[in-house]
Amino acid sequence: MMKRFSVLMLGVAGICMLVSGCASIGPGMVNKDRFDYTKAVADSWKRQMLLNIVKIRYGDAPIFLDVSSITNQYSLEAELRGTFGWSFPPQSNNQEVGGTGRYYDRPTITYSPLTGEKFARSLMTPVAPTTIMSLVEGGYPIDLVFRLLVHSVNGVSNQFGGSARRHRADPKFYVLLEKLRDMQTEGAAAIRIKKTQNQTALVMVFHKQKNNEEAQSREIRQILGLNDKADEFTVVYGAIPVDDKEIALLTRSMLELLNDIASTIEVPAGHVDEKRVLPTMKPEGEGIKGVMIRIRYAEDEPKDAFAAIPYRGGWFWIDDKDYSSKGLFSFLLFVMTLMETGGKDAAPVLTISAGG
Repeated sequence: MMKRFSVLMLGVAGICMLVSGCASIGPGMVNKDRFDYTKAVADSWKRQMLLNIVKIRYGDAPIFLDVSSITNQYSLEAELRGTFGWSFPPQSNNQEVGGTGRYYDRPTITYSPLTGEKFARSLMTPVAPTTIMSLVEGGYPIDLVFRLLVHSVNGVSNQFGGSARRHRADPKFYVLLEKLRDMQTEGAAAIRIKKTQNQTALVMVFHKQKNNEEAQSREIRQILGLNDKADEFTVVYGAIPVDDKEIALLTRSMLELLNDIASTIEVPAGHVDEKRVLPTMKPEGEGIKGVMIRIRYAEDEPKDAFAAIPYRGGWFWIDDKDYSSKGLFSFLLFVMTLMETGGKDAAPVLTISAGG
C-alpha cells in the first residue's frame, strides 16, 4: 500500500511541476510569432501587388487590403484532480489521480480596405519630386527612378504603356537617363535643399570636376534647355519649366506606374484574340529601354516562383531566378509605402479578454 501511495504522490508532484513550468508562455512565443507573421504578411503583400498588376492588365479594378493590426492571445489552463480513500478490508482501497489541460491560440487580424481618400492619397497622387530625388540620394540609380516614376523632364517624354495614352519615349529621354546616370556614378551631381525667407526649394547642383563630366553636363543642359553657365537648378513639379534655371518633373502616380508595368505582362494569345486584353507592349530595346519587370504566364502552378497568383485559369508569376525583376518588384512595394501621405487612420480598438 505504501508503495502505491508513493507512486501516486510522485505523479501528483510531476503534474504540479509541469503546470508551474508552463505558467508563462508569452515570452517564448515572441520570436516564433514575429518571424512567422512577418513572413506571412510579406508573402501576402507580394501576391496582392502582383494580383493587382495583372487585374489592371485585364481592365479590372485593383483592390488593396492593409493589415492594420495583428493581435495574438494565448491561454493555458490546467486542472488537477485527486481522490483518495481507504476502507476495510484493505482490498477495497481506492486511489485516483487525474488532470485536464487546454491550450488556446487566438489570433485576431484586422484588415482595412484602401478606399476613398486613402485610395486617392496612396494610388492617385503623383509622386512628389522631393520623394523621387530622395530615392536618388538614397542610392537608387537615377535612370531607373526616372524611367519608372517620371512622365517627362522639361517636356522630354518617357514611354508609357497605359491603355489610355500609350506612347513611345522621346529618343532624347534615354540619352538623358544615360548622362544623368554617369553624372550620378561620378558624383558630379548632387541634391540639396535651399531655404529662403518665403519657401524651401529642391535644387540639383552640377559640379565641374573633369572634362568628361563637363561634356556630360553640357549634353544634359542642351537636352533640357538649361542655362549654360548656371550650376544650380530648381527642381519642381510640372510639365514645362518657367525658365532655363528650372527642371520640371511631370511625375507619375502609383496607379500610372502599375499601368505602365502591366502593359508588358505576357498573356495568352487566345486572350488577345478574344479581345479580353490588349496586346502586350513591345519593348524598345534592352536594359532601361526594355521590360522593367518580367511577369510570365503559365497554365500550371510554377515551382520556383518569387511570387505567383492564379488568375483566369492560369498562373502569373515572377521567376525567382530573375534577380532584376525581383529587385524592381520590391522597389514597387517600397515606393507604395512612401505614397502614404497625410494623416494616419486611427488604429482599431480591440477589446481582449485577459482571463482566457
